[in-house]
Amino acid sequence: MAALKEPVKIFIVQSLACFDTPQQVADAVQQRFGIEIDRRQCEGYDPTKFSGRNLSKKLKDLFTRTRKDFRANIEDIAIANKAFRLKELQGMYDDSGKNKRLKQNLLKQAFQETDGRVTKQEITGKDGKPIETVNSNVSTESYLEARERVLDDY
Repeated sequence: MAALKEPVKIFIVQSLACFDTPQQVADAVQQRFGIEIDRRQCEGYDPTKFSGRNLSKKLKDLFTRTRKDFRANIEDIAIANKAFRLKELQGMYDDSGKNKRLKQNLLKQAFQETDGRVTKQEITGKDGKPIETVNSNVSTESYLEARERVLDDY
């Protein structure tokens, strides 16, 4: 394992905090810094993994801050934007040529995007209130009896 300089360590920690896989990070380090490292070495910079349990406090704090910012700023990711997704779907539709099945699937996907079916998956009760749940203690015999009645009905 190569001893890494501070900028490389910071890059690895920030990449892992943004949910990149250790292999993706190792490839990025190779490409950006010209340093060949193993994905296991990258895993050592992820405090959520067992191998990262001995990470310095400074790098743990950096990981925590970066992950918090990443989750808070989801709109910075292009694919999280509905307009971007629709634009990409339009491009795929234009490139699909005479493939009718693909066009049909793309139209369906675009409809779901604009209808809110993909992005607004929220389950609520009547008038938007929370769904009411009822918990009751039932004896095993009563449960089995009720189950048999239901199974007999169907």
